[in-house]
Amino acid sequence: MAKKLNIRNRLIVSTRMIRYNLRIIFANRFIWFLVAAFAFFAFFAVNMILNGRSMDDGVVYNLLIFPGILLIFYPSAFGIQNDDDSRMLEILFGIPNYRYKVWLVRLVMIYILIFIIIVLFAEVASVLLYKINIFEMAYQLMYPIVFIGSMAFMFSTLIKNGNGTAVVMVLIGVTLIILQDALQNSQWNIFLNPFEIPRNLNEVIWQGTISKNRIFMGVAMLVFILYGLFNLQKREKFV
Repeated sequence: MAKKLNIRNRLIVSTRMIRYNLRIIFANRFIWFLVAAFAFFAFFAVNMILNGRSMDDGVVYNLLIFPGILLIFYPSAFGIQNDDDSRMLEILFGIPNYRYKVWLVRLVMIYILIFIIIVLFAEVASVLLYKINIFEMAYQLMYPIVFIGSMAFMFSTLIKNGNGTAVVMVLIGVTLIILQDALQNSQWNIFLNPFEIPRNLNEVIWQGTISKNRIFMGVAMLVFILYGLFNLQKREKFV
C-alpha cells in the first residue's frame, strides 16, 4: 500500500513539474507563434487548393517546414530569459546537476510537443492537400526544426537575452537562405528536402546524401545542446 502511494505521489509531483515547466517555457508570446505558424500554413494550403497546384510529398514538406521553425523559435530562444523574468534562475542553479535535471528535460518536452503539433499539421495537410505518410513527414521535418531549436538554445546561453538571440538567429536564417542555391542538393543544406529527388540523379546516391545530411544535423544538434548545457554551469554569468 505504501509503495502504491509512493508511486502515486511521484506521478503527481512529476505531472505538476511538467505543467509548471511547460507554463514557463511557452509563456507569454508562444501562443502568437503558434497562431502565426497555423495562419502561415492555412494561408498557403488554401492558396494551393484554389490555384489547383500539383501536389506531392516534397511540396507538403516545404509547406510545413517554416511553420515548424516558427514553433520552435520562441521556446528555444527565449527560454533562459523566461527563467530570468520569473526569477527562477537562482533556484534552478541551486539544483545539483542542474543542466541534466532541468533544461535537458525541458528541451525534450519542447521537442515532443513540437513533434505532436507538426503531426497535427501534417494530418491536416494529408486531408486537404495530398495523402502523405504523416509520421514519416513529421520525423523528417524534425531534423531541421530541432537543428534550428538547438542552435537557438545554444546562442541563448551565450547571449542570455531572448531578443538578442532572436536577432542572431534571424541573421543566420537569412544567411542560410542566401546560401540555399549554392547548397541546394548538398549534404550540408539543413533545408534539404528528402522528398524532392533531383532530376538525373541516381536514387541510391540521393539516399546516401540524405543519410549524410541527417547524420551531420544529428551530430550538430548534439554539439549545440551539450555546449549550451555546459554554458549553463557558469552560474556567475547568469545570476
